[in-house]
Amino acid sequence: MDGVIVDTEPVHHYAYHQHFKQLGIDISPEMYATFTGNSTKNVYQRIKDTFGLPHEVQELVQGKRDLFNQAFDTKEDLDLLAGVRNLIEDLHQNNVELILATSSAKVTINRIFTRFELFPYFSHIVSGEDFPKSKPDPSIFIHAASLSDAPKENCVVIEDSTNGIKAAKSAGLYCFGYDSENSKLQDLSLADNIIKHFDEVNYQELVSRFRG
Repeated sequence: MDGVIVDTEPVHHYAYHQHFKQLGIDISPEMYATFTGNSTKNVYQRIKDTFGLPHEVQELVQGKRDLFNQAFDTKEDLDLLAGVRNLIEDLHQNNVELILATSSAKVTINRIFTRFELFPYFSHIVSGEDFPKSKPDPSIFIHAASLSDAPKENCVVIEDSTNGIKAAKSAGLYCFGYDSENSKLQDLSLADNIIKHFDEVNYQELVSRFRG
């Protein structure tokens, strides 16, 4: 979801770095880049272990979440990424099942799906907070594929992160790597195909790819 459906990465970046300032810790750009695709809980578990923070992980998660919600609610220009709504509507109208598999927490998913009225398009929503390990662990994609009416070999993942692409491939799924301007320092080389814009993918292109 984040970085693929909607560009909330600047909001997350702001919330994380405001929180890091409050905690008095310095996170390098390289370390921050490795957080992409991880659940907030697992990010803060790693930070707690690295910096020896005395706080409980859930307390840290809530601190960042409060900052994110404040920023999200006041960011009027936040919108879906270019071409995403057209792609979602195109696939939905052609009876392609859409499943969300995201590291984001359920409260964040609900906030974004409500704001952009996305619930009617998706048959299942899978949150990373329900899994003990984050991407690149493939569990979230294995579970999402198991919920699909389609066989695994006909499932397609769209990912913008190194960890997400590794997870998709480890789950044995075809993966489009989205080369986003907003997801920095990500390695998309393991993806089966790389796109720079969502108008490069549509129902007819997928039919020809998987039935051709």
